[in-house]
Amino acid sequence: MAQISSGNGCLPPSPKMALHRGAVDKEEALRMEAEALARLQREKRNTVPSPSLSSSLSVKKDLIFFPESDSKKQDDKDKFGTINVDKLTNEELEELLLDDYVVTKPHPSSLSASYPGGHVFNSAPFHQSSWTPSLSRPSSSNLSTASRLQPGAFPTPHFPNGYNPTMATFLPPRQPHFLAFSTVPPRPLLFHSPAVSPEMAKLFDKIASTSEYLRNGKSSGTDMESSNKSLEPAPPPQPAVPPVDLPSMSRFEWLDLDPLSMRRGDVEEAAPCPPVGEGQGSGQAGDPWDAVLQDETEGRDRSAQVKMHPRRASTGNAVTRSQSLRNEKVLSKYPTLQEKDAQNLEVNAFCEDVAKYVFLYTDLSTNPGYVLSPVISQQDVSGESSSSVKVSIEIPDSQQPVTFTCDVSSSVELLIIQALCWVHDDLNQVDIGSYVLKVCGQEAVLQNKHSLGSHEYVQNCRKWEAEIQLQLLSQCTMKRDLARTADDSALIDLEKHLGQVERPFKETVTRSVFYIHQSTQYKIVDQVIQAVKNLCCALDEVETPAITEAVKRLRHAVNMPHTRSPKVRSNLFMYADAKSSSSLTKGKQSPMEDSVAILTNAVYQMVKLYLRSFCPTSSVTLNTDSTENRDCREASGTTDHLQFTLFALHGIPTSWVSSYEKYYMTCALMHNNRNIFKPVQSKKVGTYKSFFYHIKWDELINFPIPVAQLPLEAMLNLSLYGVLNQNAGGSPDSNKQRKGTDLLGKVSMALFDFRRVMVRDTQLLCLWASVQAAQTGRKRNLAERIILQVDFPCPTVNVLYVAPPVSSYVTPQIKETLDPDIRRKVEKLCSHTLTRADRQLLWEYRHHCREFEGSLARVLASTPSWEWSALGEIHSLLHSWPPLSPINALELLDSKFAETEVRTVAVSWLESISNDELTDYLPQLVQALKFERHLRNSLVMFLLSRAQSNVNTAHYLYWLLRDTVQDSQFGSCYEKVLGALLCLCGGGMRAELEKQTKLVQQLGTLAENVRQAGGSSRQAVLQDGLERVQSFFQKHTCRLPLSPSLVATELNVKGCSFFNSNAVPLKIALVNADPLGEEINVMFKVGEDLRQDMLALQMIRIMDRIWLQEGLDLRIVNFKCISTGKDKGMVELVPSSETLRKIQVEYGVTGSFKDKPIAEWLRKYNPAEDEYEKACENFIYSCAGCCVATYLLGICDRHNDNIMLRSTGHMFHIDFGKFLGHAQMIGSFKRDRAPFVLTSDMAYVINGGERPTIRFQLFVDLCSQAYNLIRKHSNLFLNLLSLMMKSGLPELTGHQDLMYVYDALQPQTTDAEATIFFTRLIESSLGSMATKFNFFIHNLAQLRFSGLPSNDESILSFSPRTYTVKQDGRICEASIFSFHKRYNPDKHYTYVVRILREGQTEPQFVFRTFDEFQELHNKLSILFPLWKLPGFPNKMVLGRTHIKEVASKRKVELNSYVHSLMRGSLEVTQCDLIYTFFHPVARDDRMEGFEGVPKSPVSSRVEGEVKLSVSYRNSTLFIMVMHIRDLVSDDEADPNPYVKTYLLPDPHKTSKRKTKISRRTKNPTFNEMLVYSGYSKETLNQRELQLSVLSAESLRENCFLGGVTLGLKDFDLSRETVKWFKLTAGPY
Repeated sequence: MAQISSGNGCLPPSPKMALHRGAVDKEEALRMEAEALARLQREKRNTVPSPSLSSSLSVKKDLIFFPESDSKKQDDKDKFGTINVDKLTNEELEELLLDDYVVTKPHPSSLSASYPGGHVFNSAPFHQSSWTPSLSRPSSSNLSTASRLQPGAFPTPHFPNGYNPTMATFLPPRQPHFLAFSTVPPRPLLFHSPAVSPEMAKLFDKIASTSEYLRNGKSSGTDMESSNKSLEPAPPPQPAVPPVDLPSMSRFEWLDLDPLSMRRGDVEEAAPCPPVGEGQGSGQAGDPWDAVLQDETEGRDRSAQVKMHPRRASTGNAVTRSQSLRNEKVLSKYPTLQEKDAQNLEVNAFCEDVAKYVFLYTDLSTNPGYVLSPVISQQDVSGESSSSVKVSIEIPDSQQPVTFTCDVSSSVELLIIQALCWVHDDLNQVDIGSYVLKVCGQEAVLQNKHSLGSHEYVQNCRKWEAEIQLQLLSQCTMKRDLARTADDSALIDLEKHLGQVERPFKETVTRSVFYIHQSTQYKIVDQVIQAVKNLCCALDEVETPAITEAVKRLRHAVNMPHTRSPKVRSNLFMYADAKSSSSLTKGKQSPMEDSVAILTNAVYQMVKLYLRSFCPTSSVTLNTDSTENRDCREASGTTDHLQFTLFALHGIPTSWVSSYEKYYMTCALMHNNRNIFKPVQSKKVGTYKSFFYHIKWDELINFPIPVAQLPLEAMLNLSLYGVLNQNAGGSPDSNKQRKGTDLLGKVSMALFDFRRVMVRDTQLLCLWASVQAAQTGRKRNLAERIILQVDFPCPTVNVLYVAPPVSSYVTPQIKETLDPDIRRKVEKLCSHTLTRADRQLLWEYRHHCREFEGSLARVLASTPSWEWSALGEIHSLLHSWPPLSPINALELLDSKFAETEVRTVAVSWLESISNDELTDYLPQLVQALKFERHLRNSLVMFLLSRAQSNVNTAHYLYWLLRDTVQDSQFGSCYEKVLGALLCLCGGGMRAELEKQTKLVQQLGTLAENVRQAGGSSRQAVLQDGLERVQSFFQKHTCRLPLSPSLVATELNVKGCSFFNSNAVPLKIALVNADPLGEEINVMFKVGEDLRQDMLALQMIRIMDRIWLQEGLDLRIVNFKCISTGKDKGMVELVPSSETLRKIQVEYGVTGSFKDKPIAEWLRKYNPAEDEYEKACENFIYSCAGCCVATYLLGICDRHNDNIMLRSTGHMFHIDFGKFLGHAQMIGSFKRDRAPFVLTSDMAYVINGGERPTIRFQLFVDLCSQAYNLIRKHSNLFLNLLSLMMKSGLPELTGHQDLMYVYDALQPQTTDAEATIFFTRLIESSLGSMATKFNFFIHNLAQLRFSGLPSNDESILSFSPRTYTVKQDGRICEASIFSFHKRYNPDKHYTYVVRILREGQTEPQFVFRTFDEFQELHNKLSILFPLWKLPGFPNKMVLGRTHIKEVASKRKVELNSYVHSLMRGSLEVTQCDLIYTFFHPVARDDRMEGFEGVPKSPVSSRVEGEVKLSVSYRNSTLFIMVMHIRDLVSDDEADPNPYVKTYLLPDPHKTSKRKTKISRRTKNPTFNEMLVYSGYSKETLNQRELQLSVLSAESLRENCFLGGVTLGLKDFDLSRETVKWFKLTAGPY
């Protein structure tokens, strides 16, 4: 029988064993193995058997007995006795160490050298013999404690120094002593480790670090050995099958929290265990035995796992989400972890509140089940003549649609009645309310209670001049697949539907993981400590002081002499259900029992702390009804100072250890974004090591401010800074010496919880990493938290914040009026730019400010104090204030208004907003949730209730929440809101959102694959990916994230492609599920953050709403864009549109410098004159809107590929990657140098030619009007952008970005001053050559010549189509017949071409310009580079070009050219280019026989009008000269007009004022202010204003063009007068 002794008083392991040991190389390891084997042989030879035990026992020694058969003993002796160590090769030695016989040979017992080990007493006599190690493999595969000796009932032995039972066993060569206990029944007890010298431990350590051993080591048959072979966290297995009902959990079941220590049946039920080497991370070693895991094979064999767990080092297998036991029936059986201190009470209360907001599924008003078409209120500015629209309604069982004309103001119900008249004779028998009008091509219905013209769909149809197509359906036949049903449970489970949501921190543990089988009731000490370490690792490496002290105490207790009988084991578990360690220590217990009990309590307290900090509450009813038996005192009467202990930071990245030398924390008390007290800085400390690396301060932070002075919403902001280690080679900036500190992360917490109780006890806070920390710890797994532990005092009573009583709300009485000067000043103040003097002024006149709309925010921002004593006055003011409009109430949700009552009142004012208008402001409202102090708030309940009643709101709220869940700082809050939304929206809506999510994932994968593929293989990659997406549509239809009304049934694979830009976005063509609808075309993009595009498009859409509501329709093109995840999203493609670059390059790479490309392109697609004029009008209006919008938002990177033009003339901008003035740079060169894009080719379309006309004045007026309308809503745009400052957009981060928009809006100026300002911007933009040069540079960069366009594109700029000889007939003869002078759009000559075709007796005449002939020749040269074409006349002439002599000469030259061309080869003369050129276009019919010659002005005749704005304020007369039109001069030349004024009488001409000179125009625009100061109204009534218009001449006297004299007494100076005045030939 094998006998081994272990002294109970042996010394603890040598300190040298605790030192970190690195891996040794292969040769040294094998050499040490040979030495160890030789020593083993010597020990065996020196062993002297003892026949009896009684004479050689020592009372100070313990006994371990292992029954062993004689045959087995002899076999082992023979095996090792024949080994010749000296002749062993390295391979034979390694084979011996890893021999299958040694590994797999069954043995009834096993030994662990950990403190204490699985040792068993037996009453049988002992016989001394050598012990051959072998691994027990129990057939039952259960790792449970046996009360009686059973074969294989002990855990696999594992030594802390790396020694494993698979290796040979080495013991010290000394004679052991034994003590027999013949009367003690076999029962496992705690024993001390055998005495192992430091030298032997070092030898074992090096043997274990052999690379071949780690690579080839055999896996044991028990799970415990597997867990101890690898101390690193294992990758999560597959989700476990819910277990059966478990027995009651004892207080010591935390010992089984290590998932690898579960019974084999449990592990196999969850998932197969990974190989030993898998799941091991890199980084610093976590304990002295970690070197065995860091060999040269680590990077090769575990590269994937290293990426997953970069910071975890030697921590054991982590408890993962998939390893948790999800059996809700079991939860109620274990009250230990359901106590109140283990729950997040705020989340519980939130779930209860959400459950109260579940609407009845039978109510159609709150559960329609289909999409309602959005409604936008606007004024009809198109005039009575065009207020009627043509409507086509499809009626079931009717072959033809019903078509009629109705007024846009007609209600939808009236249209339904008119449609029903066609199918019903008696409408009295019909329920009108049971019918709806569905939009053809969309799954959306019009809203019956609104007018037809108020719907967005109808407005777009009118904008595009498209037919309004509707379909009449009854409510019973309407598809209501998105409605909630009776099957939708009212149970709120926040985690149930978040499986596919990407999160910044993936849960490593859930509540149910802590309900484990009572499978093992006995553990050895080191395995206990390892289990604690594994648990701490699973809990983000959090190690509380109680854990640290309990582990130290347990280690110390191991080495103390035993004072209890072996029956102590049974006594130990008698206290398994005790509630605290104190109950365990009342009686007489051994130090081991006390230590285990204390450690047990520490573990449970840490688990409870982690649960209530980070783990969501299960859907099972929890014990939340129990109330604390603790008294409360009001915070307003508490004079204690605020103090807390800044303890430690857990789970830090290993890269920080080498990169930073010291760390410190700044603590700030904040309220309304302002410091309540001066920030306090902690001491600077380094990193510490216990189980893991952490930063430990353990410092008391004291704020000398009484708790009574703290506002309810006071926040504690903690910022972590790292002092760079300049000598570290791994420093993030080791190449350059950096001094100072890096901001590594921040965290905030409320000082009062949702119950208004001041925070107490230990708090765990998740630190969100800053940009510097992300760069430094770039190898860090983003799914791992950095946890800050803060300890607050635990007073005997709770500190409760009680608000002032309601009776203190008193409505103030205003007895005096506000001074006019103060009134004007107060009106102009903006809450974003208030100075201290402004705040004092506003607070002083706060009661008068209720007269001003939207001034409440400015008044509240000026509040001197938010202490408890001041709240009565603030609340009184708030509740006596007239209700704000929903738009103005948005400002009260900003971060500078944290007070709960203010935000609650603001949400109550939001209740009146419509669902459609709410959708426009959803991004800001979602961001406003970040400024709520607690999860339970009125704003989130408002959003959830609205989402239930409107599909559009729920749809967009889902995608916005899904995008913000990835926010590392606020993601946990958004997770819970998203979980609540998915619980409330119903199964139908949830299923639809899941389909959209799957579609987005597939498109994202496809787009990324195409982007990463090479240029030649992209098409093949695209086709393969499209087939997979097509298979998705074969199973079901899917709504698009862009809009829930767009439903696709399949892909149009032929219409799908990709764009050749940097991001390589995909063009996806989808077949509409509605057969009456058109194809849906979208762009899917990866690699770019589309949230900024979403914000810019939202701002433009809101501007358009404002303009429409004010009666100004600027024909803005609004298209949809949505971000569907990190750096990916979907964009709507506008049909029939082209980029400006493609339009310009039709005239060559220098087309951006030419004036006619846009005009000719519009004329090509609008050949009829009325169509072209309408397109030009659309261009003027849309261009004005684009100029204003892009200037106010600071849209940059405006090259000609980011500007698009629709064939209807609507211009719009795309790609808003640069905004708020963050211009694109080329080195130090700023690409966007003009205020906005307005080039000469745009002005050519606006003017209708090269010269300025009154159409340009219309354009300037539109810009000025649009600019001033937006300025009236300056606060709205500043508030919307301010709410988005925490969204993480890279170009909207600080106050300076907000001030850019403030400066652009100029809210302090008058409308007249703003008009002048914007006019100067127009002049600056139009005169800038930088824009054209930027276009030219972009053309060069994008230069890709691909021959002539494809068949579906035009090959000439003036022809919309391509024509062939077969279509038109062969041309027999072509010649230049004559030429005509034209004046539209400017003066030029047109050449009449006479064409005679085969089979025609009458010739045909077409009109072509010289430039068009030149375009023909250039493209022929490209198409036939090897053919010798006839020479083309030279375009350059000396002198004037558009004169009769030049035209006559060109007629002869062009005739010769055409004659030579038509006599050439048939391949040239019959090509499509020739026949397209000579094919008649629409203008040819109009110009035939036309002789348009303008009448010359009569010499010395004065004509024209001047537009003036006359106003008076503050003793100052303002004369703004706006426009002059229809000037004439003595000759045909355009004048250089300017305006000069006098106030008569003025004998000394001191009142002379004049404007700048406008060059070469008869229709100048000035918009300049002429100011006369110091004149009273009485004086001005006696004066006259003399205005003269003159032309500036350089070589002669200025020419008088007209004038007017106005008596100022005829003006009402109390208001502004804007009027046109006719010019006369008055005295000059």
